[in-house]
Amino acid sequence: MTIARRTRRRRTLAASATTALAVGLLSLGAAPAAHADTLPTLCNPAVDRTTTEPVNVQVTPLVTDFLIYNVAPGSTGHHSDILTRVNSATTTVDNKTEITATASALFLKVEVKVGFSVQKTTSSTTSTTVSDTWDLVDPGRYGLYRGTRVVTGQYVNRICAQTGGPNTGIWVTTSPSPGTFTTYESPEIGSVRCAPAEAAGTVRRAAQLLISSC
Repeated sequence: MTIARRTRRRRTLAASATTALAVGLLSLGAAPAAHADTLPTLCNPAVDRTTTEPVNVQVTPLVTDFLIYNVAPGSTGHHSDILTRVNSATTTVDNKTEITATASALFLKVEVKVGFSVQKTTSSTTSTTVSDTWDLVDPGRYGLYRGTRVVTGQYVNRICAQTGGPNTGIWVTTSPSPGTFTTYESPEIGSVRCAPAEAAGTVRRAAQLLISSC
């Protein structure tokens, strides 16, 4: 049984363009960012045996918990809230949530391909109740959020087939069809306003687009 835990942080947000930007990979509503498949072709049968490689990898920002907050002029800047869950992310391999050591090794290769750390064990964002303390110092409409970048794709199993001498071979795919996987980056918590527009492809931008009347 997963025990929910509470996370509490303190935020200060000024109504200026100096709000921190999280650099991401794609904008909400656009096609997910795809990462080119550059699988090795040559191998050494004396050393290499089998390998599992990720292919068709895509990254999508996802807001998992969200709350709209209106700050009236003259309000104090200190607020404590529990965010409402709107989505979730879970690690899976072939639609199964139990992650094996082989799957963890696959996720290490996924990290290299996407360029950031991802979950490598059985994990879900629903295991956390998101409670936070915010300092919203300027009047306006805010979006309080928790979110992550979800990584999805396929994987293939390969063997090193000898083609010449004992040290000469090529990788041959043995999977009749690719497997599938899902993982995600460590979640972030933050606050955004309607302006300025956050960087495309970030969780912050995805959260910003959830604020009504923007």
